[in-house]
Amino acid sequence: MGMTGVLALSVPDAAFEARLREVLRSRVEFIELIGDDLVAAGGKRVRPLLTLLSAQLLGASPSRPGWDGVLDLAVCVELLHSASLLHDDLIDDADTRRGQQSAFRRFGNVVSVMSGDFMLARLLTLLSGMSGGPALTRAFGETASVICEGEVLQFQVAAYQDYDLPNYLTVIHGKTAALTELAASAPATLLGADLGAHEALGVFGREYGLAFQMQDDLLDLAGTEQQIGKPVGGDLREGKATYPTLLLLDGPHGAEVRRILERRAEREGDVERVRELALLMGAFDRTRKEIRRRAALAVDALHLFPATEARQALEALARREINRAH
Repeated sequence: MGMTGVLALSVPDAAFEARLREVLRSRVEFIELIGDDLVAAGGKRVRPLLTLLSAQLLGASPSRPGWDGVLDLAVCVELLHSASLLHDDLIDDADTRRGQQSAFRRFGNVVSVMSGDFMLARLLTLLSGMSGGPALTRAFGETASVICEGEVLQFQVAAYQDYDLPNYLTVIHGKTAALTELAASAPATLLGADLGAHEALGVFGREYGLAFQMQDDLLDLAGTEQQIGKPVGGDLREGKATYPTLLLLDGPHGAEVRRILERRAEREGDVERVRELALLMGAFDRTRKEIRRRAALAVDALHLFPATEARQALEALARREINRAH
């Protein structure tokens, strides 16, 4: 695993990809093709990685009985993520996903939405047969509803121009942290770990997810087009107030920044002006400080566990958010 140099750990690999492909089998070719795209596009597989590492932190391993259940749980996490991405692309009218043409552009809206629903149906079927099935199904169901609420709240905030920190944190919890929280804590349910271990892994997943999304949001404004692979200031153009922008709204230039947000940065130079103010007022530095604080909370939550390779790998993931540049 290049990330930390840890080689003894099981990470999403050929066995994971094969199981994912198997679960997505369908008699219908278009669903198969979307499933194939999902396997081929790969992505970073961060969420199933959290599941596999957390399970190993709790003593599970590929050489012990029960690992198949862990692998299936990691597949369920990836399916929930992928279903939300399919629906997301449709909402955002996105042309591409991970460098490929997005599914609904290739196959149309109906196929895209139904394939997302198919993934949700598949993961429910898988969960029903697992150890701790009812509790896991409830956890996945609750997370799915939080993801939906986060997405809708983001639109609502932009529509009502109801910009504040509690709304922002609810949105990014729904968009990202709810699923990383589930990915990290679900193995505790599957493996019957105690409440303390379950809660610690939940805190790790949540704080890691918040740091991750804050870093993404920071790069959207503070980064370069080369770094992020798309024009900077996308959030401003969608009327989304992220952490650095919220800091500016609270400062002496608040009224000007609010006007830019309300007109969705449509004037020439709007994005540059917000960037300039964020630098001037230290909003980027304060955002970086908050990302460091969240990453540290994630790392601290793991002190409950012995200092194994799995713990080191999870800590490295959280610390990586502090300096991630793309």
